Amino acid sequence: MAGNMKPNPNKSKFNPWLLYGSILVIILVIQLLTRGSSFGNTKELSLSKLYEYVDKGYVDKIEFSRSAAKVYIKESALESVEDLKNTQSKPLLGQQSKGPQFITDIGDPKILQEKLDLAVKDQKLTEYKSEPESNWGDFLISFLPIIIIIGFWLFMMRRMTGGGGSGGGGQIFSIGKSKAKLFDEKNDIQVSFKDVAGLEGAKDEIVEIVEFLKNPEKYTSIGGKIPKGALLVGPPGTGKTLLAKAVAGEAKVPFFSLSGSDFVEMFVGVGASRVRDLFKQAKEKSPAIIFIDEIDAVGRARGKSNFSGSNDERENTLNQLLTEMDGFGSNTNVIVLAATNRAEILDKALLRAGRFDRQIYVDLPDVKEREQIFNVHLRNIKKVDNLDIDFLAKQTPGFSGADIANVCNEAALTAARKDKSQVDMQDFLDAVDRIIGGLEKKNKIISPDEKYAIAIHEAGHATVSWMCEHASPLVKVTIVPRGQSLGAAWYLPAERQIVRTEQMLDEMCATMGGRAAEKIIFDKISTGALSDLEKVTKQAKAMVTVYGLNEKLGNITYYDSSGQGEYNFSKPYSEDTAKVIDEEISKLIEGQYERAQKILSDNRDKLIQLADLLCEKEVIFKQDLENIFGKRPFDKEVIEDIEVTEVEKSAEGEA
Repeated sequence: MAGNMKPNPNKSKFNPWLLYGSILVIILVIQLLTRGSSFGNTKELSLSKLYEYVDKGYVDKIEFSRSAAKVYIKESALESVEDLKNTQSKPLLGQQSKGPQFITDIGDPKILQEKLDLAVKDQKLTEYKSEPESNWGDFLISFLPIIIIIGFWLFMMRRMTGGGGSGGGGQIFSIGKSKAKLFDEKNDIQVSFKDVAGLEGAKDEIVEIVEFLKNPEKYTSIGGKIPKGALLVGPPGTGKTLLAKAVAGEAKVPFFSLSGSDFVEMFVGVGASRVRDLFKQAKEKSPAIIFIDEIDAVGRARGKSNFSGSNDERENTLNQLLTEMDGFGSNTNVIVLAATNRAEILDKALLRAGRFDRQIYVDLPDVKEREQIFNVHLRNIKKVDNLDIDFLAKQTPGFSGADIANVCNEAALTAARKDKSQVDMQDFLDAVDRIIGGLEKKNKIISPDEKYAIAIHEAGHATVSWMCEHASPLVKVTIVPRGQSLGAAWYLPAERQIVRTEQMLDEMCATMGGRAAEKIIFDKISTGALSDLEKVTKQAKAMVTVYGLNEKLGNITYYDSSGQGEYNFSKPYSEDTAKVIDEEISKLIEGQYERAQKILSDNRDKLIQLADLLCEKEVIFKQDLENIFGKRPFDKEVIEDIEVTEVEKSAEGEA
């Protein structure tokens, strides 16, 4: 079956430049044939001048029609008469021009004929002859533009209908054809399941789908039916498209790949036509797999966000897709894989059993899966032998597979920038810092007062997080500007499956520690806490309106998992409830702000000591906080440290 997919390399392709060159050559040949070898050298001559040349005996012969006369001058006259010397034609294409040298508008041909009869009688003219009005050459010249236009039109029509050239979806009459790419297992880049690290549950489901197509009798012999489709759902960068590429590499069946936006076109009916053509091609090569990436481009719930009242082309495309997947005449030997990170907005009819029978959730990788992903992406990178990949996996919580690939690439670039031959741990840490916080801006001019204020702010975060039991453990703090921030603190959050109220409150308290420190030390606050306030407000709002963690509102949530709430014009709660929500959110934030102030007031001296150290070094680590505050009494999990001394030296050198 792979032989059917391979294009014929011996098939000749039409080159349109051959057509254009042929037309140009034809025009030149016609001009040479109709104008003679004097092409481009014939000049106009007035009728009175013609009579003068005839009377003087300069003219050898004349050929005239009803409107014009071709005048041939004697060679002796061309050589002796001064006025005629510059009309001597230059050789063209290696041949000497033999005339005519002039063309004259004659007006009434009878008068000219009488004059020429007298000239011949007086032996002033050798001969003359009358020609028909036009010959075939003149006819072709006059109609040549029309002929060229008709030929070009026929050529374009043939190209548009796919009769000539490479055909395909770029032709006007082929616009309803599918744009799906047929995967060629011999020529395309191979991706196998070995290249997909982690995602063990999702891989098991996908492997089974491939097995359905390879060995269907195993399942159908006992009455089972091959599923129609599988929907890959998950956050961006988690490997949904990579899984599909692995299916294309592992399955020995035709694999059609395209994006949801490939169905959308400005012309009415094109999307539905492309869906029909896609499934027609897949059925012809069945068993086959169709992969639609970002299916939400056409699979959005019908009847939503369509305020125009007109027929929606996207809905027609979706209707056709629903029919093809499970309608009359549908084929069970075609499996549809689709990927999206917005499953909540998809149409319910698309998600029912019989269409997408399986929904495979591709989640962010945990620490073990991140270690496996690092091993995959580090295959082609020259790294030091003692690189601790387990530590890197622990230092990148919440990173997707695409983020980890970016970390490995940035680490390699960082090492190359420093003229290293191998990538070491510090390069990876620098890459993580750059991805999380942005590029360092060491040349940014900051006054000493501002620098101390930033140090107090970051020291406030570090102090409160150190004193709160459920706050994330600190990794390092810096006041070197990165990206849009003037300072940053790096934490290592625990990978929890559920979050309790006290854990969220401790996180909020640590976030408010920066502004609280400014208030305690300077008795003033600044605009530097904008991102902190944004984060805390979102957390408090989620506690009150989403997770039902507020005692006054009780066990109620206003979260809409279907994603259709955005299209409603009314809120799911009353004005009185909205007022209560605002009050409870404010109460939560202000309560944690006061708690952070109390913690910092009790540890004011240590806060100032930490800020001074931060001003001196610009980058401090967990060991520095242990030297000032002592070990955290409620640290249940000991985090593996890097050689802190080496990192400190590097950071000091950069500062």
